[in-house]
Amino acid sequence: MNLRSRVTWSRSSVRLRLLAGLAVLLVSGLTASAVISASLLEDFLDKRYERTLEASANRLAEVIDRGPQTADADQLAALLGTPLGIIVVGTENEILESTGSATTAADELVALCATEPAGTIVSYDGDEGEHGLAAVRIPSPGLTVDRGRAEDLVAPAALILTMDTSVDDSTIDSLIGRQLALVGTALLVLLALAVIVLRLGMRPLARMARTADAIAEGHLTERLPTRRNGSEVDRLAEAVNRAFDAQARAEATVRSLAADTSHELRTPLSTISGWLDLHRQGGVSGPGLETALEHIENEVGRMRLLVEDLALLARLDAGRPVEQNDVDLTVLAAGVIEDAQIIYPQRSITLAPAPPAPVVGDANRLQQVLRNLVGNAVQHTPAGTAVSVEITRRRDDLQLTVVDNGPGISPQDLPRVFERFWRAEASRSRAYGGSGLGLAIVEAIVHAHQGQVLVESEVGVGTRVTIRLPYGNRRRRSAQDHAERKAEVAGRRTRVPGL
Repeated sequence: MNLRSRVTWSRSSVRLRLLAGLAVLLVSGLTASAVISASLLEDFLDKRYERTLEASANRLAEVIDRGPQTADADQLAALLGTPLGIIVVGTENEILESTGSATTAADELVALCATEPAGTIVSYDGDEGEHGLAAVRIPSPGLTVDRGRAEDLVAPAALILTMDTSVDDSTIDSLIGRQLALVGTALLVLLALAVIVLRLGMRPLARMARTADAIAEGHLTERLPTRRNGSEVDRLAEAVNRAFDAQARAEATVRSLAADTSHELRTPLSTISGWLDLHRQGGVSGPGLETALEHIENEVGRMRLLVEDLALLARLDAGRPVEQNDVDLTVLAAGVIEDAQIIYPQRSITLAPAPPAPVVGDANRLQQVLRNLVGNAVQHTPAGTAVSVEITRRRDDLQLTVVDNGPGISPQDLPRVFERFWRAEASRSRAYGGSGLGLAIVEAIVHAHQGQVLVESEVGVGTRVTIRLPYGNRRRRSAQDHAERKAEVAGRRTRVPGL
């Protein structure tokens, strides 16, 4: 793996994406928390100095409302406290006196208060290096202020009460700085913990990857480790194991099919090769040559039948559609029974009275199904065993049953009757030229017609093979399909959104 591929892998790894997503969430959450905290603190402090200004302004207004009196500006400033200050203004908004925090920006505060009604709190952020201030204008009729220092007494038009808000601003700045440091520290600590947690959490995936590599290298019996705890990783491992098991079964089926096919072809090929060798050595001549050719022709026919059966199964396995024609299953069954009675005149092979049984499908393939079922019932039961075929109509399908009163199939063999090349009695099957594909072909053809095949058997009682096919002809089936599609469309149109 080159450097470029490693970089690409690292950027697209689940671990890196989880860490990146977690980092974004942490930064967003911590930043939002810091911003909200700072905003709440700033709002609290703003409301606090507003309440302080309002309370102080109310006290001054109460003092002024008591009537004409003389006050000392320094005494007023000392009474109000350090953060507070007073600006004494005349009738033309000229500054007569200023004390405390009001001294630094008296002109600006007077100008701001002149534009607002009395009692309104105004804010002054100040220039670079200056403190922030808040002020409120209080009318002062009848008040005389003694400025001291041998200066004249003045009768101000109003007093402007000020408050230094730089303490609150510095508090907010300090909080923001500390929160930024906290966000950075918390982010590093949480990401470090996330790396550890992800490393521990990704261990099962790493083990899964190693096991998958081992399977890819040829250790086909290996499986991904599971803990049966219902976690997402455990469910993924179980799903992958099921996929590996299915693949192993498919490969085993292919190997078994190849082995069985080669085994089936080996016997006729050996027979043909033996007769050819005998002829080449001069051991076959005259009438014996005709016998040899007859045996060779029989074996070639046997191989041709096997190849045709395998080709048919391959087409059906590939899902190729069968012909869609109107077929009367009762007529097909009657023809097969008639042929079987001629071929096996000593056997009791009967068709129970049955009404017309229309189905849609391939007549040749359905006839092959009937021939295989009747042929199996005759060939794999002792002489004198009766075979009967019954056709009944149910609500939505037709049911064809082939019944014999032979020795039956043992319970352990019954699940394998549809396996390809499987025989319950190999010697008997081979004696009749069977390849073990009869019921496999029956199942494939019936499934291609959207039908079902069922086998029921009891040792000493007999065997019952039932196939079920959809009932009806092409016109009826087309009308039914059209009605179903129309109902489906109507249901989509009337369906309430969100339900």
